[in-house]
Amino acid sequence: MRYLIFVFYLTIVFITPCQDIKPPIDNLTQTDTLGIYDTDLLSASFHEQKRKALRTFMPDNSMAIFYSGVNMVRSNDVDFEFHQDPNFYYLTGLNEPNSILVLFKNPYLFNNDSINELLLIKERNPSSEIWVGKKLGVKGSKLVLKVQKSYNIDDFNFQNLDFSKFDSIFIHDNFNLSNEVISSKMDISNVDSLTKDLKKSKVNSTQLYNWMAQLREIKSNEELILLKKAIAITCDAQTELMKVLKPEMKEYQAEAVIEAVFKINGAEYPGYPSIVGAAENSCILHYTTNRKTMKGNHLLLSDVGAEYHGYTADVTRTIPVDGTYSEEEKIIYNIVLEAQEKAIQACRVGNPFYITNTIATTVISQKLQELGIIKSPFEIRRYFMHGTSHYLGLDVHDPGTGGAFQANTVITVEPGIYIKEGSPCDPKWWNIGVRIEDDILITDGDPENLSDCVPRTVEDIEEMMKKNPSLFKDF
Repeated sequence: MRYLIFVFYLTIVFITPCQDIKPPIDNLTQTDTLGIYDTDLLSASFHEQKRKALRTFMPDNSMAIFYSGVNMVRSNDVDFEFHQDPNFYYLTGLNEPNSILVLFKNPYLFNNDSINELLLIKERNPSSEIWVGKKLGVKGSKLVLKVQKSYNIDDFNFQNLDFSKFDSIFIHDNFNLSNEVISSKMDISNVDSLTKDLKKSKVNSTQLYNWMAQLREIKSNEELILLKKAIAITCDAQTELMKVLKPEMKEYQAEAVIEAVFKINGAEYPGYPSIVGAAENSCILHYTTNRKTMKGNHLLLSDVGAEYHGYTADVTRTIPVDGTYSEEEKIIYNIVLEAQEKAIQACRVGNPFYITNTIATTVISQKLQELGIIKSPFEIRRYFMHGTSHYLGLDVHDPGTGGAFQANTVITVEPGIYIKEGSPCDPKWWNIGVRIEDDILITDGDPENLSDCVPRTVEDIEEMMKKNPSLFKDF
């Protein structure tokens, strides 16, 4: 058996995502000199419109402050790969740390200019860029992001923002000001003065979350293009795994197949740590160790999602390692599938968010009672212990209101049954863990399953597993 990395570099076969989608752009002309090479990022006008939308929630004479993400240490002098705070990215499009966005409800007189938004960003540093690559800096942010005013954050005098003049100050507080950790996490020389001044003011650190949840719950056409791209890449990865999977593979090799397809198709990251668990590990909801050797009689639960330009998919399939489900596995699988299909049909405008969980729980409870696995509906949480749906977008668990479904909202529908070894039922059911998860777009009509391009039924999965791999032909 060849090592996966060897096959990856020698196999020049590119998988075409099942949806070839390219969004319009308006902000990336001649910006490769700034290290921006993608031509399908969200447009500057998208972020501008979201800033305007947020200001409609803000009361008169108020300001809002958003902190960017920060570099996080992995070990010693090695950082984790930077990932921008999703709310900050949603409002700016900036993918750099150590920055602050300030929004004003009403025009604010600043340096003889009347403004309603201000971006404070690190200036370019040629010495630093030798190590970490090109940054936008003040001039680049004006070119690409189109925020009204940009300033070098290290030179900015926060005293120029007279907080006492505002009736309300809203803060997107990633760091918890009360713990005084901003200055230790943000590489900004004068951030201490901002922290101290804000502590003297009337600050609201919760309201912005609610407003951002309302905005982010409903996706624009631009967002849906990127989200569909992430989902299409993820479906291709799941399909490729079905073709490659065989006994004696390691869980981490299955993970490698998934994530290689992500990268080949342009995804920047997995949207979350890949969950690839066989046999008893299929019953661990967020299992990420991924080291077990898989046997022919194992089920493999693969819960994965590609992240493309910030937007992440979330698709789960549970497949037999040897390509054929046992009779017991088929029974449990089809119960979960029935629960999912009925829940998906209820994903319609006006229905309550919790309806998918109510439907899925009812189906699974009834079926498990019929099989004698449980004796009463109250025992369901032993085998189905998580919710059925969550919002999807810039976060895998995206913020939302939890209210009635609205058009252009994307949610997951992911029922499951997890029967651990030692459970109080017939041992023939032990170590069967099944989850089926798809990404559903709420429309003005029927729900649209955005991830239906990867097989979902027992018959279709078994048929797909007979086909030859598209990418890892020699694995």
